[in-house]
Amino acid sequence: MKLGLINKTIDRMRGRTIDFFSRGRAWRRRVALFLAVIGPGIITSNVDNDAGGIAVYTQAGSSLGYTLLWSLIPMTIALYVTEEMCARMGVITGKGLSDLIREEFGFRSTFFVMVTGFLVDLGNVVAEFAGVAASMQLFGISKYIAVPIAALLVWVLVLKGTYRQVEVIFLVLCVFYLSYLFSALLAKPDWMLAARMTAIPSIHFDVSYLITLTALVGTTIAPWQFFYLQAAFVEKKVGPRHYPQARLDVLFGSISCMVIVFFIIVCTAATLNRAGLTNITDAGEAAKALVPLAGRWASYLFAFGLLNASIFSATILPLSTAHVICEGMGFEAGLDHKFREAPAFYWLYTILIVVGAGIVLIPNVPLWKIFIFSQVGNGVWLPIVVIFILLLVNRKDLMGEHTNTLAFNVVAWVTAVAMIALTMALVGQAILQWVHGGAG
Repeated sequence: MKLGLINKTIDRMRGRTIDFFSRGRAWRRRVALFLAVIGPGIITSNVDNDAGGIAVYTQAGSSLGYTLLWSLIPMTIALYVTEEMCARMGVITGKGLSDLIREEFGFRSTFFVMVTGFLVDLGNVVAEFAGVAASMQLFGISKYIAVPIAALLVWVLVLKGTYRQVEVIFLVLCVFYLSYLFSALLAKPDWMLAARMTAIPSIHFDVSYLITLTALVGTTIAPWQFFYLQAAFVEKKVGPRHYPQARLDVLFGSISCMVIVFFIIVCTAATLNRAGLTNITDAGEAAKALVPLAGRWASYLFAFGLLNASIFSATILPLSTAHVICEGMGFEAGLDHKFREAPAFYWLYTILIVVGAGIVLIPNVPLWKIFIFSQVGNGVWLPIVVIFILLLVNRKDLMGEHTNTLAFNVVAWVTAVAMIALTMALVGQAILQWVHGGAG
């Protein structure tokens, strides 16, 4: 009798042990699968924190303090919803966004997307190399040295690397965004006030508040993101059964992007706004102003973050444009192709890098006008691209059971309409700046 009880106890313990280890193996498999898929979502979202974006976040913190932190929560939702649809289309169809637009809506629509994308992204690339010049000048290095070296490094990385190698480098560059976290810590902000302003909306109706809010939302989501994200999942060969991991990648990317925005606003609010420096609109200028307020290390970290963001974005933006045009024309595209296999893809990338960096090196070039042009271009391009995405993702013949649910469609359309309205408002403001600047 006692022997029977002992045997039963041993069997139960053995069963629990086997169950424990099998659960452990399943958990490890899930983690390994996620690590294999992770990349496109995190990279795309964080590249959005480029030189232009950092300038807007700097302006938000310096002019309005912690007041706009509440907007980061709805912005995170908007970023996730729009990017998730593109990730889903890439994973389910195995095709890039430009490719799908050409197949489903014809060449005319694709041609408009290609031309607009090329012109707008060229303006964005110029802005990124301008960010390289501004950040390196803070370290005492001339733009005539820094910009050509940065352009050469970016070009060689893409030309010589495989998709996997380049992705690993991009993920490492994402980690360097943490320099803004340390910069914020050195600024000694009021963390309780920052937390309260994040959780509780503080809405005002004065013009400067509304303009800054519009700019903040308008710079969060750019059309190039959708094309690069979808192309990256396709190039990585992420299939339908890996869709849950792809969606998690996009979620992590959206949250990490907004966490960095939070630290930039907190840093500038705790220093520039507190000191009454409310008219700073340039990230390089902000880094200089941090020296007497938060110390040289805070300034260096802020400048390093700007340099990292600018080089990162100067690499990704031309890649996105090359994908848009090559997919739309039916040419080979992707980092796993050699130059001779995808000449159009690599020549487009090279032209964007050379022209973008070259414009920054022209003496007295009006960079602010180019930056405003890219904002206007994004505003014109964004509504069209978002509508294409919503029409495509709801096609049952294309997506099968992976079309939007009713709830997701409601959120997506509300997000899209709000985003389009705010972006068009930003376009109006940019045009006014252009007119006033020209008159001045």
